[in-house]
Amino acid sequence: MRVNSKGQVTIPAELREQIGIRPGDEVDVVAEGGALRIVRREGSTTRGQRTTRRLRGTATTALSTDELMELLRGE
Repeated sequence: MRVNSKGQVTIPAELREQIGIRPGDEVDVVAEGGALRIVRREGSTTRGQRTTRRLRGTATTALSTDELMELLRGE
């Protein structure tokens, strides 16, 4: 890896997949004995949690639950 002019590095895809880092995840860089460790930030929300939070309360419809279920089931 090479550090760019902004101090950024790209974590290889296979390493991100191996430890479960997804786009938007928060990480910390920790100095330990002359080395740096990249660790997932404790308590950070998952992508699904962020999406749910963003979309909560945005649905609008004039249909009842029964009418929606009928549409979904094709009855």
